[in-house]
Amino acid sequence: MSNQRTTTPLILAKEVSELTSYNRNHLRRLEAKGKFPRRIRIGANRVAWVRQEIDDWLLARVNDRNEAWAEDVR
Repeated sequence: MSNQRTTTPLILAKEVSELTSYNRNHLRRLEAKGKFPRRIRIGANRVAWVRQEIDDWLLARVNDRNEAWAEDVR
């Protein structure tokens, strides 16, 4: 059996806040508007997000920036 740890596919609110620089209330507002990945309830008082969905959302922000910059340069 391998001792290799795998990365969990879920990410908790604290780490999502650290990655996005948004507080939990702002994340909730973005989510309600359909502008942020939806959370998953994993317990009575605990939520998490799918790590890949957060990574994809962040990458989309970078791509939007790059596309806007490329249009400005033209």
